[in-house]
Amino acid sequence: MKNSSANQYPYSSRRTVTYGHNGMVATSQPLASQAGLDMIKKGGNAIDAAIATAACLTVVEPTSNGIGGDAFALVWTKNKLHGLNASGPAPQGISIEKLKKAGINEMPKFGLTPVTVPGAPSAWVELSEKFGKLPLTEVLKPAINYARNGFPLSPTLAYNWEKGVENFRKVLKGEEFQGWFETFAPDGRIPKAGDIWKSEGHARTLELIGETKGEAFYRGELADKIDEFSKKFGGFIRKEDLGAFRPEWVDPISVNYKGYDVWEIPPNGQGIVALMALNMLKNDEFNAREDVDTYHKQIEAIKLAFADGEKYVTEKGSMSQSVENMLSEAYGEKRRHLIAEEALTPEAGEPDAGGTVYLSTADGDGNMVSFIQSNYMGFGSGLVVPGTGISLQNRGHNFSLDPEHDNALESGKRTYHTIIPGFLTKGKEAIGPFGVMGGFMQPQGHLQVVMNTIDFGLNPQAALDAPRWQWMKDKQVLLEHSVPNFIAQALSAKGHDIQLTHMSGSFGRGQIIWRDPVTGVLAGGTESRTDGAIAVY
Repeated sequence: MKNSSANQYPYSSRRTVTYGHNGMVATSQPLASQAGLDMIKKGGNAIDAAIATAACLTVVEPTSNGIGGDAFALVWTKNKLHGLNASGPAPQGISIEKLKKAGINEMPKFGLTPVTVPGAPSAWVELSEKFGKLPLTEVLKPAINYARNGFPLSPTLAYNWEKGVENFRKVLKGEEFQGWFETFAPDGRIPKAGDIWKSEGHARTLELIGETKGEAFYRGELADKIDEFSKKFGGFIRKEDLGAFRPEWVDPISVNYKGYDVWEIPPNGQGIVALMALNMLKNDEFNAREDVDTYHKQIEAIKLAFADGEKYVTEKGSMSQSVENMLSEAYGEKRRHLIAEEALTPEAGEPDAGGTVYLSTADGDGNMVSFIQSNYMGFGSGLVVPGTGISLQNRGHNFSLDPEHDNALESGKRTYHTIIPGFLTKGKEAIGPFGVMGGFMQPQGHLQVVMNTIDFGLNPQAALDAPRWQWMKDKQVLLEHSVPNFIAQALSAKGHDIQLTHMSGSFGRGQIIWRDPVTGVLAGGTESRTDGAIAVY
């Protein structure tokens, strides 16, 4: 057999909907999906499956998330939807004044300054304690096994891994970054597709989290190591910040879109951006998906919603506008009137006057979970706490250093957050979890997937496979190569600055599970733009 590239596929292929009845897990890594399904087969539920999958993803997809990241979840159980916000705040010792005194006028991307309190381990513990059936130690076993004994890299993972290492080699020069390179490019070598990678420190950290139900991470020996590392290299995060943190159960927010309720986590997450866009378009009739009017109105709506999100979204208590006003029908109509025949440059309105992993799980008892977890911007801050495998997030990069901005940096405050899980219901029945990971693409992906499902009747796989667009800034719009050329030409004629790309990595990676409320049959779709896989039985 001749050598072949793991990332070259010269022929088109097609995925079909996956059906099941007793359990289903959909995510971007086959090993993680199987780990989640194994929990259901052992007598666990969809919540146990979500935790196992999420923990496993910190090992088998470290290019997008890690133990030192944040998480959000929407959990459907016993005919009720619950929201969990496990995003951590800025350290108590940080402030705009301190940064500006040090000559920092914009939040950096890498290093210890943008590191916020990691919330992901707390999410696993909280979900396990409240809704899980299996011990956390059991649920974390697959992740521990892959970290200790290794796993072979999948193709898209290997591609992103190589890009991440090459980029970090250019920009990360300090001693504090050596632990990251030792972990992810051992002996200076970047692992390729099919190569085995392992991390004993990662395995031991997961064991400690399971054995102590998170105490080791937030108040024990792991917290000590994070504290020591931060102090050594001039960071702000301390053991006291970790010890004071607790995840928060929140009431999900929604809009009704053409008979369906679309649910998101409330701010500090950006899910409200997707809801605002849907709220603008709820009374429009869309006759065809591949129609310039459909693309144009979607793009214009998301631009307007993002303008409001960028100006107002942060931790709820710091927002100058209320969620209720931003999602009101009156404001949705007011913003909709701004959508005309020509592309506009968006500006925020006045509502009071008018790199991530996503997974879906479901079990045979009707429990379903929409879960998202991230280190932000791929590998995150470029820091690994020595000997632990804890890759720290750089979520604080989203803070503004303008003291007048709603999302201004403050000690103990949570920033505007890009990662958002979604959920769909109709009446009192759950339809199921959905999500599209990928930075600021996420609300755009949610809008497109929801409309693909509701307006155009696409099955979950087709809803994910459909060509995507991505608004970048001002009038600039990126189109996937599979968008028909006549659409690109017509959008250009409307004033959009259209750019075409053959690289699909920036268009998000989604998963969907829909449940038939009558038969209980599960129908799943997984992302064709990555190594996505559905485990089912």
